[in-house]
Amino acid sequence: MTDLTKLTIADARDALRKGDVTSAELTQACLTAIDAADALNAFVHKTPEVAKSQAEAADARLKAGDTPDLCGIPLGIKDLFCTKGVPSQAASGILAGFKPEYESTVTSQLFDAGAVMLGKLNMDEFAMGSSNETSVYGDAVNPWKVDDRKLTPGGSSGGSAAAVAADLCLGATGTDTGGSIRQPAAFTGITGIKPTYGRVSRWGVVAFASSLDQAGPMTKTVRDSAIMLRAMSGFDPKDSTSANIPVPDFEAALTGDIRGKVIGIPKEYRMDGMPAEIAKLWEDGTAMLRDAGADIRDISLPHTKYALPAYYVIAPAEASSNLARYDGVRFGHRAKLDKGDGITEMYEKTRAEGFGAEVQRRVMVGTYVLSAGFYDAYYNRARKVRALIKRDFDEVFAAGVDAILTPATPSAAFGLGEMADADPIKMYLNDVFTVTVNLAGLPGIAVPTGTDASGLPLGLQLIGRPWEEGDLLNVAYSLERAAGFVAKPTHWW
Repeated sequence: MTDLTKLTIADARDALRKGDVTSAELTQACLTAIDAADALNAFVHKTPEVAKSQAEAADARLKAGDTPDLCGIPLGIKDLFCTKGVPSQAASGILAGFKPEYESTVTSQLFDAGAVMLGKLNMDEFAMGSSNETSVYGDAVNPWKVDDRKLTPGGSSGGSAAAVAADLCLGATGTDTGGSIRQPAAFTGITGIKPTYGRVSRWGVVAFASSLDQAGPMTKTVRDSAIMLRAMSGFDPKDSTSANIPVPDFEAALTGDIRGKVIGIPKEYRMDGMPAEIAKLWEDGTAMLRDAGADIRDISLPHTKYALPAYYVIAPAEASSNLARYDGVRFGHRAKLDKGDGITEMYEKTRAEGFGAEVQRRVMVGTYVLSAGFYDAYYNRARKVRALIKRDFDEVFAAGVDAILTPATPSAAFGLGEMADADPIKMYLNDVFTVTVNLAGLPGIAVPTGTDASGLPLGLQLIGRPWEEGDLLNVAYSLERAAGFVAKPTHWW
């Protein structure tokens, strides 16, 4: 079997079960591809020995007839997930040298299902960014190329997106605080789903904004996302926000039949200055779902315009609290101190050296909005706006809407460095279509549905009812089949 790395998870699962290929062969093909793809800077901690050992164990399980869906499947793990004995830095200098003595719940579940870890993937520092340019490892690079520029793979899960799109792994874990799975998926022509808040355990995932963070899969197809999400999901008593509800067989929900489903089109997402290509993509996607038998309905989500400001108060506030633990005392980087320096100087120097500029900016914003005198003016007001945004969605779903279709991003992938010197707010606007989903705790999925004039991938987003990822995946599956997106980046790296 040739081009093993190009297999989907579903195809590889079937080939492994039939004995047409072994996990060891599949894993070696991926390891070879990774070693030849350093130009993408997607894998930042390679773990070939771990991968080979896990592949051997998976082959033994397969031979014995023990065949969970992910048994023998090689995956990449975002550097935000703690992996026992393997560097887990959250792409930050302040966690240099940190090797956890424990395994995150998500990676534990994946490994219990027989998955193989190829290594850790690049990302924005502490998941703060929309372009993978804040990483201590340097920029991850989008495998799509249409001119002499290097393009962003999106952020914060940029390494995950680049690795899946370039066929370095069959799937990858990502995390999504304000669009960090869906935006990179759209920029690289892959599928990524952010599940309902509480569906997937956050234990052992380095925290950014605890009420917004959610882990999910990044894969080549909707079916692969359904397979991987099932393995990642489930109740975890170690995570106080984990929901104790059954995990359905998401793959079984993929019938492709969406006749009678009501799809909402929110008028507030028709932003001023929206590129014509994005508007056309949205119209085409709407027509595809209508042709598949869905009932298209115009809806209103009136508080959408307040989502970005509310998000950029709440997320930094939570980050400020979460990142207070990085102080040079217990783990990670500690600055060299001058004679006479006390504990205050150690905190200041360590954090100034260890945190990058974007993380420092958000910590300072967060500390400001939580400070006496500003707490009510900013943080409490943002929490009230968040409740209104959630209510907008609740009312739409209560009125019979099954899913909501929107653009995933305001543009195709842009060049690395093109926004770096701009006002940071310009970069934050990349999250305009995605942050509402996190503020409301809803599931959202990005599906590649077309390309722009230069040939770069564009994606659409579907937003679903809470806990109904199976239904959402099925609508996404119907859209995927109608769009027929099969383009792949030309190999240049």
